[in-house]
Formats: sequence, C-alpha cells, structure tokens
Amino acid sequence: MRRRWVIAIVALVLLLAAGVAAAAYVVWQQRNPGTIRGSSTVEFETTEEPGATTRPEKVVRKVPWPTYGYDEQRTRYAPGFDLRPPFTTLWEKGTGSLLEFPPVVAYGRIYVGANNGRFLAVDPETGKTVWQKRFDRCIAASPTVSDHVVYQPLMDPFPCREHKQDATGYVVALDPDTGRELWRFQAGVVETSPLVVGDLLYFGSWDKKMYAVDVSTHKAVWTFPTGDQVKAGPAYARGVLFFASYDNKVYAVDARTGKLRWSASGTANFYATPTIAYGRVFIGNTDGRVYAFGQDSGHLLWAKATGGYVYSSAAVWQKTVYVGSYSKRFYALDAGSGDVRWSFDAGGAISGAPTVLDGVVYFSTLDEKTFGLDARTGKKLWEFHDGKYSPVVADKEHVYLAGYRRLYGLAPEGG
Repeated sequence: MRRRWVIAIVALVLLLAAGVAAAAYVVWQQRNPGTIRGSSTVEFETTEEPGATTRPEKVVRKVPWPTYGYDEQRTRYAPGFDLRPPFTTLWEKGTGSLLEFPPVVAYGRIYVGANNGRFLAVDPETGKTVWQKRFDRCIAASPTVSDHVVYQPLMDPFPCREHKQDATGYVVALDPDTGRELWRFQAGVVETSPLVVGDLLYFGSWDKKMYAVDVSTHKAVWTFPTGDQVKAGPAYARGVLFFASYDNKVYAVDARTGKLRWSASGTANFYATPTIAYGRVFIGNTDGRVYAFGQDSGHLLWAKATGGYVYSSAAVWQKTVYVGSYSKRFYALDAGSGDVRWSFDAGGAISGAPTVLDGVVYFSTLDEKTFGLDARTGKKLWEFHDGKYSPVVADKEHVYLAGYRRLYGLAPEGG
C-alpha cells in the first residue's frame, strides 16, 4: 500500500513538473517566437524596385531628403545619390542633446530636432546655424517637409526621462526660412515622425490614435483609434496608410477616410515604422522578429527571428530587407522568403534604422559606432566614431550623419 502511495506521489509530482515545463515553454515561445519561412510566389511584386518612380532632378535638388525614411513608403533607399566611402569630415556641430532621429534636408537647409527641445536649421555647406528655436518639450522624431513648410512633432514637457503618459503634445508647422511658427495642432504626446501626402498630415500619438490633419484648415479630417500608444511613424502606398501600435497590431486604413482595410498582429509591441515594397509591409517587433505582411491582404507571409528586440525600421533594396537587432547583428534578409542572405556582427545592439546609398548600407549601434557595409555582400567598407540611432541622410553632394549629440557633414574623398 505504501509503495502505491509513493508511486502516486511521484506521478503527481512528475505531472505537475510537466505542466510547469509546458507552461514555461509556452511563455518562452511567446517571448522568443521562431521563424516562419515565406515564399516569393505569394503576394510578391517584383516588377518595380523601390525608387523606380523617381522624383524629377530639379525637385530632388530643392528637397533632397523630405521625410524620415526618404519617401512615402519609408524605403530608406535614395536612388541616384552617388556617394560612397571613404568620407572626409567637412564640419561637425554640437546639438546639446541626443539626436534620436535623423534630420531632413530641404530648401538649402538641414532641419533637425534634439531631445532637449532645441530645433535647428543648419547650413549644409558650413554646418553653421541659420536659425533655431527652443521648445519647452522633448523631441524624439524627425520633422517632415512639404510645400515650403516644416512640420515637427513635440512630446511632453521636460524632464524627458520622466514622461507623462497623459500629457498633451503637438505638431508645429514652421516657416523653413525663418523658423516662425505658422500653426500647431494639439494631440497627445507625439513621438511619431509625421508624413504629408497631398493635403493631409499624418501622425500618431500616445493618446492611442492616428491623425489625418488638413494642412490648409489645420483640423483633423479623421482619427483612427487603436488599443494602445502609437509611437511608430506611418507609411503610405497606393492610397493606403500603414502604421503600427503598442497594442501589438499593424493597421492598413484608407488614407482619405481612415476606414480600416485590415489589421494584423504580432506577439509584442511594434515600435518600428513600416516599410512598403514589393507588395509587402516589412516591420520589426519587440518579440525579436521581422514580419512581412501582404500589402493588400494583411496576411502574414513570413517572420524572421533575430535573437533580440527589433526596434529598427527596415531599408529595402534589390529584393533585400536590411534591419538591425538588439542581438548585435545586422541582417540582410531575402524579401521573398525572409531567409538570411548575410549578417554582420556589429558588436553592439542596433536600435535605429539603416539607409542604403549607392550600394552601401549604413547603420549605427548603441555603442556609438556607425558602419557602412557593401549591401550585396555585408563586407565592411567604412566605420565612423559616432552615431547611435538612425545615422545617415544625404543630398546630391554630401552625407549628413547624426551622431549621439553631434551632426556631421561628410563628403566622398577626392570629390
């Protein structure tokens, strides 16, 4: 009888242990989800490369880099910018605070906001300040420009390390020549890098909404509610606005009406801004994966595990998706399947987005180093002693690198 009782106890303990192990495995899977391989024959459009519909040369000269991610699709690839390392440093400029997001370049100026609320218009030839404004609010987003207006998002009041979740925020419209404030729109805290398409200004807020504001009337045309804060910037393609929220979802809505087309889920938060190319939506998640959703359907086409958080937004070029991870590795992924084409050990966690210029992909690490790699092979071509988040934007003559607290003007050696 005693032997049966001992066996029963042992069996119960084993059963409980198995249950605990199973529960722990489920939790581990949720926190460390695996790779889902995709197919290049399903919802994969290869007839047009990113940047194939290029802007006229005179427009590019006037507005070389108008928005975060370069274009409306946030591809982070600038065609026709023939700039390759090694570079000579022409000038460097202190900003007094960290540069969490890169500048834009337009109207003969570089426009950049520092975390301490300082907003600068900088001469691209000399690095000298043309004008500046000091806002009493934190800045953690790039500006965008359209029709000779600069739009800059503002977060909550100082101190920036103690964010007030329910504070008000703004997007301010500025005269690019003088810095004069033209108007402002109030929302919750605004951390997203905005986008202007036609007459509508799009941005998300910590008040759990995506906004579409008419730039002529300065009034909201529509708002779209989500289940949590919207920190990622929106992207646009073919009449649809794509964005993500901290409710673990990606949304596609009609850009004119705000009507939902589809939504899709990850297993954790989306901080990254979506990238639209090849009929797909590419976006990183804090579950450690890069996702590819169908642009029209919202179907999950592949997911690639990277071994660390993916705060980095992606760049795309030649059917390849470039993205960094907190695993300290930078990845070049096949846009069709999600397979790794090559990866690079950066020696530090990667939080910001890369940029592709003239066959070279640039990114920074949280260890404050910037790398330039051959985008086809992953071979290191160049390294710079500063940079922390999204480092590189450009015009036809120069590369502008956002360091941790400094901005640099660079030119290719020998011309």
